[in-house]
Amino acid sequence: MVLFAVTAIEKMKTLPPAVWLKIGIAIAALVIAVFVLRKILRMNKVIAGVIVFVVCTVVFFSWVYNRNEPKFLTPLINRIAPFFPSAGSYNAKQQTPAKP
Repeated sequence: MVLFAVTAIEKMKTLPPAVWLKIGIAIAALVIAVFVLRKILRMNKVIAGVIVFVVCTVVFFSWVYNRNEPKFLTPLINRIAPFFPSAGSYNAKQQTPAKP
């Protein structure tokens, strides 16, 4: 077991600083998310529900517009995306000449 621990520590030492920065940001984001969630749970449930609904709606429309959704949601977004505007369709319309 000591051999496995030594090799794991050696592998961790070879990681570039950018990886440690990303790990630190992820841990900080998790701590902040837990803190915010606890504050929301102390609020009035209607206000908390509205806040959660607005945040989820903004994230959903961002995914549909930019098409940067998680891979497991791609089949669902593929069916919904034609009903909403997307960044690709906006850029295509901007490159066509204007009608007089």
